[in-house]
Amino acid sequence: MSIKRPPKVYTIAIGALGLAILIAVWNQPALLRVGTLLSLLNKTAPPKLPVPVEDVASRELEDTWGAPRSDNRRHEGIDIFAPLGRPVLSTTNGVVFKVGEDSLGGHVVRVLGPGWQWHYYAHLDRFADIKPGTIVQQGTVLGYVGNTGNAIGTPHHLHYGVYRFLGGAQNPYPLLAAAREETKIAKTSIP
Repeated sequence: MSIKRPPKVYTIAIGALGLAILIAVWNQPALLRVGTLLSLLNKTAPPKLPVPVEDVASRELEDTWGAPRSDNRRHEGIDIFAPLGRPVLSTTNGVVFKVGEDSLGGHVVRVLGPGWQWHYYAHLDRFADIKPGTIVQQGTVLGYVGNTGNAIGTPHHLHYGVYRFLGGAQNPYPLLAAAREETKIAKTSIP
């Protein structure tokens, strides 16, 4: 009885898949946090969130969801106005997936939180000492309020967005406003 070798196409496909996984991990170190990612998947997204800007109370927020924006866009988040350089805090435990730039948000941080919900922090003046793959706790400083990206020339603010894992923005205002009993997050440092 002879053992048949798999067709060459399977060998190539397996090799390509292996290479793709290596490239993905190289470009996205957060994928190495398998245990944390699985833990976040098994948790439900929180029904309320603390305000992600230090010393801003939920009663100071204004719901700007759906407001018209340039290029026939609608606002998919909330703008939280605060002085330049005020700390921006993670609203949840999670894993940092992006610390970088994009055209609309300028300096941005993206965190994957419980229930695999994305938390997007934009228009930052500068970043805290974090990088993709960093595990954060609620209250970890991610960056500092600014007006980068398409917010240049506007008052300093944080654009905060919440997104379902497979797309679809959701209005963060009700989540933040639900914390009316002023649940302030304590600032934490990364161990």
